[in-house]
Amino acid sequence: MIHQHRYSNVIGFDDAPFPRNHRGDVSIVGAVYAALRLDGVLVSRIRKDGANAAKKIVALIASSRFANHIGLIMLQGVAMAGFNVVDALYLHRRLKLPVLIVARHRPDMAAVRQALLNHVPGGVRKWKLIRTLGPMESVAGVYVQRVGLSINEAEAVIKTFAIHSHIPEPIRTAHLIAGAITLGHSKGRV
Repeated sequence: MIHQHRYSNVIGFDDAPFPRNHRGDVSIVGAVYAALRLDGVLVSRIRKDGANAAKKIVALIASSRFANHIGLIMLQGVAMAGFNVVDALYLHRRLKLPVLIVARHRPDMAAVRQALLNHVPGGVRKWKLIRTLGPMESVAGVYVQRVGLSINEAEAVIKTFAIHSHIPEPIRTAHLIAGAITLGHSKGRV
């Protein structure tokens, strides 16, 4: 029998929208959930196409009043702010928390690889971070990569938190808030 940990305190992250030609920092939002209740919001900024997403997320969580309660980190994709690839293994190691990366659709990994290696500073390192996570797995209507939790635990988390769509509420809420911060209103599908 597989032991499944119940993850009731979760933070979901997404980045804010930005124009294609944007240079500089992009807002990221973390929506903290205690079971199915929105319990708090964390906001920071990361460099577009940079390499600081994981460190900013670690600092944001570690310095928050939620640090001792969060049991799982969810990310809307492995890259934020363009190609600021989140080092999920670093997040897991530094915060001692499992990380669940969620995507609505299976990414075109050949296109991601080509873009990283041909157009993005530090692309080789970023591609290695993505490859280290292994292929995305189909679970409960979405695709996931995971660190520190089983596929059964990932499925249970998604089924618990996917209330209004296939995307779990912590990520969906972070997406809505991030859009409102930048655009003045929430917009679009996660």
